[in-house]
Amino acid sequence: MTRIPLAERMRATSLEEFVGQEHIVGKNKLLRRAIETGSVGSCIFYGPPGTGKTTLAGIIAKMLNANIEKMNAVSSGVGDAKAVIERARTQKQMFGKDTYLLLDECHRWNKAQSDCVLQAIEEGSIFFIGSTTENPYTNMTRAIVSRCSVFEFKKISQTDVEKVLRRALADKEKGLGDYKTKVDDEAISYLAFACNGDVRNALNALELAVLSTKVGKDRVIHIDKQVMAECLNKRPLSIDESMYYDYLSAFCKSLRGSDADAALYYAFRLILSGIEPNIIARRMIAHASEDIGMADSNALLLAISALTSCEKLGPPECYLTLTHAIIYICEAEKSNSVVVAMNKAMADAENEREDIVPNHLKNHPSTNRDGHGKYKYPHDFGGYCKQQYMPDKLKDRIYYVPGQNGKEKNLVRKKFSKNGFVPKEDK
Repeated sequence: MTRIPLAERMRATSLEEFVGQEHIVGKNKLLRRAIETGSVGSCIFYGPPGTGKTTLAGIIAKMLNANIEKMNAVSSGVGDAKAVIERARTQKQMFGKDTYLLLDECHRWNKAQSDCVLQAIEEGSIFFIGSTTENPYTNMTRAIVSRCSVFEFKKISQTDVEKVLRRALADKEKGLGDYKTKVDDEAISYLAFACNGDVRNALNALELAVLSTKVGKDRVIHIDKQVMAECLNKRPLSIDESMYYDYLSAFCKSLRGSDADAALYYAFRLILSGIEPNIIARRMIAHASEDIGMADSNALLLAISALTSCEKLGPPECYLTLTHAIIYICEAEKSNSVVVAMNKAMADAENEREDIVPNHLKNHPSTNRDGHGKYKYPHDFGGYCKQQYMPDKLKDRIYYVPGQNGKEKNLVRKKFSKNGFVPKEDK
């Protein structure tokens, strides 16, 4: 048991031990009700690593008293899947027991592998529970996604991670309870915060800290924040959670306020405190559209390039690209027309229900009946022609209004002039 990683030994075996994901397994939530009533069907769990996807899949199969078949999409093929299906059908016929196929990294299955289980899922021979860190809607075959309920997992909160860590330190059977340890509260809080919601990472770091730290003169293993930081291969954070959000907020507001010096200071204050540079780059991508938008679309390209640099090069080389992008975003002309247009369009999309598509835009065979077949192909008119695209109820709505800064001030919309909403004449 001591050679099995702590994260595996401490894996929850019941809903009472399971932490996090209250939005799907909390009291009276959909998945919780399905588990308690024994009506769980095929599912896909997706979200960040170490958030309990595989653990919850195992708990479900155990609580439903079903057969469990575990596979990993990286190392399995069509033959393995067919063998599982055959065993499941035999168990169903002879003993009436359901079989749950738990598939890790399910986004790695190709179309042939996915297709081979479709019929078994449809007829109920197996129930499929896939876990993945990737978005299944874009990284898995649509046929299998359409046959599953999809649940998104969130990062585990710092409070819940601390709860798991303290449980591991106290558990003498599966955890580290047999070791005489004294872990500073500051070290526990640091680890729970720095692991970024990944319980597996936190438990692995805790185990490494306990096993690699020498016993003191009092025959107790003392672990402080510095030791924990070494086990995470990070420098210890010089900020707490509250300060982290304050600095991040100041960084974002400095981008918006065009103060490159302040933005650079807050960015590197965060990075030198142990924050991943990817976090800075992701915030820049959002602000490149929110605060600059059409005034200078190159800002978005530089922000994405900065994130790519952080992922592909890593520190310290990526700091140059990050600095380049920060300065560009701060010095660029500002416009919030994109976020304003998005909010208006989302509000109408959510609230309007009488949004009938105009007949000439529908996917119908060409006919002159009821306006069908009257669609004007813009390229036949030089690239633009006047016609209604909005539903009748929204035909006068304007979401995007060009700002007056940067390149956006020279943008002339086909249905926009300095005097307001004035559709152009037919060409």
